Amino acid sequence: MAAYRLRWTTRCLLRVTFKETSLSRGVWCELFKAVRGHTSISAPWAAHGGLISHYDSLVCSGSLQEDDQQRAALLLLEQLNRVMTDYTNIPILLPQPKDCLHSHPTSELKNNTSKVNLCSPEEKMSDVDGDVDNTQEVSPKPHPPHGYYIHGDVGTGKTMMMDLFYSFVENRRKRRVHFNTFMLDVHRRIHKLKQSLPKRRIGKMTMYDPIFPVAMEIAEETCLLCFDEFQVVDIADAVILKQLFEGLFKCGVVVVATSNRPPEELYKNGLQRTAFVPFIAVLKEHCHTVSLDTGIDYRTREMEAAGKLYYISSEPDAENAVNTLFEELAYRQNDVTRPRVLNVQGREVTLSRTCGTIADCTFQELCERPLGAGDYLEIARQFDTVIIRNVPHFRVEMKDQARRFTTLIDNFYDQKVRVVILADAPLHRLLDQGPMTGEEARDRLMIDELGLTDEASERLTLFTADEEVFAFQRTISRLTEMQTEQYWLSGDRSQT
Repeated sequence: MAAYRLRWTTRCLLRVTFKETSLSRGVWCELFKAVRGHTSISAPWAAHGGLISHYDSLVCSGSLQEDDQQRAALLLLEQLNRVMTDYTNIPILLPQPKDCLHSHPTSELKNNTSKVNLCSPEEKMSDVDGDVDNTQEVSPKPHPPHGYYIHGDVGTGKTMMMDLFYSFVENRRKRRVHFNTFMLDVHRRIHKLKQSLPKRRIGKMTMYDPIFPVAMEIAEETCLLCFDEFQVVDIADAVILKQLFEGLFKCGVVVVATSNRPPEELYKNGLQRTAFVPFIAVLKEHCHTVSLDTGIDYRTREMEAAGKLYYISSEPDAENAVNTLFEELAYRQNDVTRPRVLNVQGREVTLSRTCGTIADCTFQELCERPLGAGDYLEIARQFDTVIIRNVPHFRVEMKDQARRFTTLIDNFYDQKVRVVILADAPLHRLLDQGPMTGEEARDRLMIDELGLTDEASERLTLFTADEEVFAFQRTISRLTEMQTEQYWLSGDRSQT
């Protein structure tokens, strides 16, 4: 009987993989192609009606459930869509000291960063002290429209709404990106610019600021940025966000973002949060805040499953079933089972068992090594199906592993990678929020000995796993959706 069930599961998965008869398949595939960067043009249905009309058609067809808060948010996004059709932030003309930046177009920043002269505060002040008018004349341009920051609980439809909006925007200068991926790109640009700067002269203290030129470079490439999962957990990101986004907004970039946190709770309990707080005011000045608080997780609603994709290690023959599933999927690949070495920013990441676009990995390979969003994004680019074995029953002290697992699933979900999991616990009990461990009790004792108040200790991320627990709820919700037939259809790359 177990062997029969396994053959049925495999046939079901392969049927989903190559199924061509689903009525909604073409619609969903076109949507996901558009938002995953396969095309910069709007989706085909955009020419046949507005955003709200398409939303209503999805509700009528049963693909979506009627939600008044979603509809109200989409009305706002439809208004922004109409404005974005003819909007441009080019040319970018900003008042700046003539001696600070050369007069060549900012598009040269990408390949000619050595020409950029970044002024120190002292040099800027010397220009201001003089009686010379050193500003460029700025041609009158329409004021950039306000963007939207959409926040709410997991599974309330935030990403779905932003993706629909993005697919309808006909402006080609748009970019949809996961926020972690965007910040990785920003840090790469900053590093590249710093490498191109002239060496400091002996006896002269010069302060170089690469952040605003990077913002200008990004603004030259796009006038609309759509961020999925806007979250701040890294101090390296937190300290530059205010200056970076001030630059983007000054250059006319419009931002639409989704998040599980309201703006006031971004980087909650983060180190040096006082340096981050001014960014919140900048964000709220340029983006209207929209809250989705229906309390409904639509990912957990009844949807047709794509066979069995989540195995518990204590189940009979669970590991053998996963082995057979890998062999069945690998059989259809034009490759042999072998290790693969991925090059990520000059580093090598080795996966021990792959075949074509299928990767068979362990939790230790993916989450117990010092890997980050850039590594997981490269894995998502190379493989459309990933098996993850030995996923543990997470405890609250496993913060590093939980953070990596959350980042892994976020990137896989964003890129529509299909996953098969072999875990030590059922999905809804994957995180154990039990009593304090010995290590946590020792931390609490140290807080008491230092005489810190409860309010002060709560601000120290060293002693709390609240952020990881909060993010893990999103992980559970996404893994639930990733087991559905609809998700597997959306991840079919055989037609791309």
